[in-house]
Amino acid sequence: MNRVTPVAIAITTGDPRPIARQIVDAIRRQISTGELSVGGKLPSVRGLAQQLGINPNTVSKAYAQLTGEGWLEAHAGLGLFVAVRRDQLSSAERERRLGEAVDRFVGEVIAIRCPADEAVAAVADALDALSFAKSA
Repeated sequence: MNRVTPVAIAITTGDPRPIARQIVDAIRRQISTGELSVGGKLPSVRGLAQQLGINPNTVSKAYAQLTGEGWLEAHAGLGLFVAVRRDQLSSAERERRLGEAVDRFVGEVIAIRCPADEAVAAVADALDALSFAKSA
């Protein structure tokens, strides 16, 4: 029997993104960074909802989106697992998703009145740390 891979997700109530979107973004990030490995079993809808203290329908919506995008795959009677990424994003999809991420980031930078140079430096530091972590 496959063991459930722990999923670390922090729901931020002040975040302008809907909770389902926060879950989608967190799981995508964890898969992209290798925190969640291919073949890793995710918590059940009910289990993750209880862990986060949210409605199971919200988790179900996030899981459905991730499954539809190919990040997760369902195995009947066994649960949801991190899928092997067979396809690369098209340049149009990559551009669309990058634009959405930039829009969210810029909105937050403006909301907290962070100087642009400080925000750019923080992004560069985060990307450097991610690159370092992947090479270690």
